[in-house]
Amino acid sequence: MYEQFFGLREKPFSLTPDTEYFYRYSGHQEALNVLLVALRNGEGFVRVSGEVGTGKTLLCRQLLKVLQDDCETAYLPNPLLTPKELYQAIVSELELEIPAGATVQQMNQRILEELIRLRDLNRPLVVLIDEAQAMPLQSLEALRLLSNLETEKEKLLHIFFFAQPEFEQRLAKNELRQLRQRITFSYTLSALNQRELGGYLEHRLKIAGYQGGALFQDSAARLLYSASCGVPRLINLLAHKALLAAYGKGRRSIDRRLMEAAIKDTNPQKETTAGAVVSGFMLKLGKILVAAIVTLLVLRGLQ
Repeated sequence: MYEQFFGLREKPFSLTPDTEYFYRYSGHQEALNVLLVALRNGEGFVRVSGEVGTGKTLLCRQLLKVLQDDCETAYLPNPLLTPKELYQAIVSELELEIPAGATVQQMNQRILEELIRLRDLNRPLVVLIDEAQAMPLQSLEALRLLSNLETEKEKLLHIFFFAQPEFEQRLAKNELRQLRQRITFSYTLSALNQRELGGYLEHRLKIAGYQGGALFQDSAARLLYSASCGVPRLINLLAHKALLAAYGKGRRSIDRRLMEAAIKDTNPQKETTAGAVVSGFMLKLGKILVAAIVTLLVLRGLQ
């Protein structure tokens, strides 16, 4: 819609996790380093957690891209799998031939054979599980049992979890204590800091083909950071709406007012300052009335 107006090949702030737009800000770069170090050290289980919108899926796909030359990978974007479906998904990702109606034990044996073959080729298998907080407990336990496929000296299988913070609560369950103890490397994704926002905006605009001057004025960028708290998905959403607003008004840059319009469209103000004062007063008045009624009932009970 606004691409031609701003000289763009495509929308620079799409919410789709496109690895071409991967920006190596401190949080994502550190997480990527941790994952690669853990793999080099031969760790079996690794966890990356982060709040909604911090770019876990994008990081996961970037890691797949980085590993493709040296590792065999299996990417599971849908964690809502039974133990049997989990094994079937891994077999499918590895393009292994199994008989129709194969049992879990047969699939387990076929995966082991493939792991041994890959070890001889010096290509470790890495299974990446996105949205791991939604995986059923039985399937998480099935993963742990699958990880028992190892030699006396090395792991044949590496499993990377990408999950929201709720995953910690699941791991705290007694049924998963053995899995919890096997996760030796962990990293928590952070949002962008204010200094990184400018580079992030510039990077995405450049990838999308923008060649003009500063598109976001400093005042607009400061407001964008304040409203998004540095969360990449919120930055993309608000920046996209600001570009739409600028296009609609024929503006060539984003100022504070356009950014305010984008923020208001995303999070409309629920009440005015006066309304907030009245609401606060009524809340306090209600608490006073409740306290008075309770006191009166207690005094009557003592009579």
